[in-house]
Formats: sequence, structure tokens, C-alpha cells
Amino acid sequence: MPELGVNIDHVATVRQARRTNEPDPVWAAALAEMGGADGITLHLREDRRHISDRDLQILRQTVTVKLNLEMACNDEVLAIACGVKPDQATLVPERREEVTTEGGLNVFSQRAKVAEVVRKLQDAGISVSLFLDPDPRQIEEAARLKVAAVELHTGQYAEAKSGLPQQQELEQLQAVGAMVFGLGMTLHAGHGLTYRNVRPVAQIAGMKELNIGHSIVARAIMVGFEEAVREMKRLVV
Repeated sequence: MPELGVNIDHVATVRQARRTNEPDPVWAAALAEMGGADGITLHLREDRRHISDRDLQILRQTVTVKLNLEMACNDEVLAIACGVKPDQATLVPERREEVTTEGGLNVFSQRAKVAEVVRKLQDAGISVSLFLDPDPRQIEEAARLKVAAVELHTGQYAEAKSGLPQQQELEQLQAVGAMVFGLGMTLHAGHGLTYRNVRPVAQIAGMKELNIGHSIVARAIMVGFEEAVREMKRLVV
């Protein structure tokens, strides 16, 4: 039965649209916990476009479930992470011009840097996950780095047309998920998952954690944050 990590980045995106103090992602995290979230996920970007240092500091003090910090292999953010000590750090790619994270981390293109960041996070007592495309070569590299978990990028599955194209993407996730599990790492997944497409991914053998943000925040506009999380939680168990 997968755990549900609720990504609160888009709550902060709404706040930053007006450069004001509401809606507060800290409040959203509390409501997510009340709705049954098993974890709170947030991405502290180099350009601080949504989540701020203040958010991370307060959330570390208030979140009672797992706190998962998404981050690039950036020295400044690494230092912050090692000081704040989230329960988990998920390394993701990051480009200033992107709207949201596009694709998985390419471990091959920056192996030395990724290895350095992984080691420093682990030395600080932080569990490390890598956000990767469902590519067997990337999974093998993750295993060599001895990370605790791999979060499979589900964007291609989420964007595929229903029917055979989506089924083929699901089968790729299933095959690579089995590889992650077989290499002794914990299996996570996320990106583009919604109330309509999450169930097949949740049912992948060995799936431990799903991280979902935009769809929950969008639903929360209609039904409230706590109820939106509760509805998603019912779908993934």
C-alpha cells in the first residue's frame, strides 16, 4: 500500500503570484496531514520561485509526517538541507526556464557531482532518493551510488493517450519498478499523477510512495485542501 506524499509547491506558486503572504504552504501542510498525507514534499529551487527558506524552516518544525525536500545538486541548497535535515532529500534536475520539473535527473552527465551531493546528504543523516526517468541505465547508476530510493518520473505515462500508448508507458514503469525493487532500493513515483490516472501506478508491485501536487491543489480549490488529500488517499491505498 503506497504512502501519499503531498507536494505543496503550487500553494506557494499562488502566493508568489501576488507577492503576498497567502495562501501559506505551512497551513496547507497541516491540512494535508489532517487529510491523511503520509509525507509533505516541497522543492526549494535555486531561484526561490515558490517555496522560500522561511517555508522550509517552519515546516521542519511543524510537520509531523515525513518531510521530503526536492532539490537540485546546488551547493547553496545542499548546505541548507544539511542544516535543516529533512527526513528525505530527492535530487531532481532544475532549469530556470521550466514551469515545473521536466524529466528525470541524468546521473550519467554529472555523476561526480551527484555522488558528492549524495554522500554529503547521507553523512548528515538524510535519506536520499533520485528522481529518474524509467531508464534501466539510470537505475543501475542509482544502485551504484547506494541511494535509498528511486522516484520514477511518471510524466510520459501521464501525458500518453489512453489505450495502448498509456498501457505501454505503464508496462515500462512496471518493468523498471521491478528493477528498482530488485536492486534493493525503495520504489517511489511522481509527476503528472491525477485522480484519473493514479490507480494503476499505485498498484505497481513494490510501490512505496507517490508524490502528487498539482492535481491535489487544483482539486482543493473546489473541495478544500483536507478533503482533496483525503480523496487522493482513498485512490492510492
